[in-house]
Amino acid sequence: MMKALPLAYNHDMQEDKEPLFDTVFTLEKCLFLMSKMVETMQIDKEKMEASTKGDFSTATELADYLVKKGLSFREAHKLVGSMVIYCLEKKKNLENLTLSELKSFHKNFNEKALEILKPHISVEAKDSYGGTSLKRVRESIQKAQKILEENINY
Repeated sequence: MMKALPLAYNHDMQEDKEPLFDTVFTLEKCLFLMSKMVETMQIDKEKMEASTKGDFSTATELADYLVKKGLSFREAHKLVGSMVIYCLEKKKNLENLTLSELKSFHKNFNEKALEILKPHISVEAKDSYGGTSLKRVRESIQKAQKILEENINY
């Protein structure tokens, strides 16, 4: 919107306000609704945990494991892709593969590979700043609480 405008004030500069105000209005409504949802929501931990099983969300962890064992990510990605196809054909999940099945795809698989296929292990593996590990999530919550407390009276 602001491209190729003359150097001084231009009437076209008023055109940037409508999308900005629309965005603010939408964001305010979304935040209001979200706060009401969070206040009243009930968390079913068992159902949430059950929903982490049966998909292929740990496939990237498996590829990363193979990269640490010396494969290029391209090779690891292709190999894990073939494992996903195998699982779909056999109506299995990655976390249900046996060690012998893993080894049939690549010799570098061992018992540790079976562990990283567990969703909670995969989540805990992301321990860098902003990661999904419990430690990092708690840090983020504390940081958000501090920001809220500092701005509550503004």
